[in-house]
Amino acid sequence: MTPPLLTRLARRALLATSALALCGATWAQKFPDRPIKLLVPFAVGGGTDILAREISPKLGELLGQPMVVENKGGAGGNIGSDLVAKSPADGYTILFGSNTLSINQALYKTLPFDPVKSFAPIGLVATAPLVLVVNPAIQVHSVQELIALAKAKPAALNWSAPGNGTPHHLASELFNKMTGVKITHVQYKGAGPAMSDVVAGHTQAAILTLSSAKPFIDSGKLRILAVAAAKRSPLLPEVPTVAESGVPGYEVELWYGLFAPQGTPSAVVQTLNAALTKSLQDKVAQTRFASQGYVLRPGTPDDLRTLLAADLERSIGVVQEANLKPE
Repeated sequence: MTPPLLTRLARRALLATSALALCGATWAQKFPDRPIKLLVPFAVGGGTDILAREISPKLGELLGQPMVVENKGGAGGNIGSDLVAKSPADGYTILFGSNTLSINQALYKTLPFDPVKSFAPIGLVATAPLVLVVNPAIQVHSVQELIALAKAKPAALNWSAPGNGTPHHLASELFNKMTGVKITHVQYKGAGPAMSDVVAGHTQAAILTLSSAKPFIDSGKLRILAVAAAKRSPLLPEVPTVAESGVPGYEVELWYGLFAPQGTPSAVVQTLNAALTKSLQDKVAQTRFASQGYVLRPGTPDDLRTLLAADLERSIGVVQEANLKPE
């Protein structure tokens, strides 16, 4: 027989738990009741910033509150990401995250946040394919011809890379690792200078975003050899993937997703995910983004969590193999 005191204590605990759950549910039902900050951890004008500003108006409309984009760049995205990680877990400050979360965890010895433990994934926004291009002056027309030339003349070829530790850099390091070639990296301060030098022939190859490289591909100033993603791009359906070109298992693409601080109520996360999913399923939006080289990818918070974990594992392997260090 349960002692009366223990019975009373159990009842009080149950009532307290029920009251907290009821308050949490009521609060979540009111969400959002003020503007939401979408923090981009990079400067204004970059690809991440442009995509965030493209999706925010529709998200705000569906949520019934403005979504205000704020930029907080620095330290390869770490400053802005840390700011969100340490924000109140109420859904009013969310991160427009990308591959840099996993890459920086692999690249930096210590971070003020943990990309897995410090955030509650909301949902994947989009992916953007990277493409392997060469300057037309080098007489290669396929991935296998590039590999053969790099092995025959190991000191003759250079990669253009838009910054140490960028997804583009890791993609080319992964190519070196998986094919056994030694194409040398030349680091630039951004995608623009990296693009300019491969177009000018100062470097011979690069892995760049399709959206930035396509005008030069169309004009004949760059030759595309392959798409780095798992599937061919709808914009260039005749171009094979790197994996199809004799490097099985090779797969790299940029991804973008929304994250809230860890501890954000699941009801709030689900509200944000529902609005994001609806906005990304819009056919007009899908067509508009596809023309820019993006593939909209609505999904669940667990889908984004799985993607982040897989990308982190791959990034750690490439960083350790290439012995990369933060600048």
